[in-house]
Amino acid sequence: DVQLQASGGGLVQAGGSLRLSCAASGLSFDDYAIGWFRQAPGKEREAVSCITSSDGRVYYVSSVKGRFTISSDNNKNTLYLQMNSLKPEDTAVYYCSADHSPSCSDYVSPNWIDYWGQGTQVTVSS
Repeated sequence: DVQLQASGGGLVQAGGSLRLSCAASGLSFDDYAIGWFRQAPGKEREAVSCITSSDGRVYYVSSVKGRFTISSDNNKNTLYLQMNSLKPEDTAVYYCSADHSPSCSDYVSPNWIDYWGQGTQVTVSS
């Protein structure tokens, strides 16, 4: 079975940093587009970042470009999201995700994602 376990969330002040981790089992990163969605209370779930492990291509939503960095350690089956210069609007539950795809195209919509982690809460205070 595919299992994704997200961790690393917490409460930080604006301008601070967090590093999220996603431990994966039951899949090879080489065969999946892996990444992160986030969902704030009362808002739509949106794709934050995606990486195609097979070729290392990366996608970021415009609002986090220059602040967030996605990476993966394929040998450890672990996905990371380094979040710097955090803003209150980054407050959300962050979900790691895996999709059977050679590209990040399915990250247009959460409806097309195959597997989800349980989510980890990120709260950024003013």
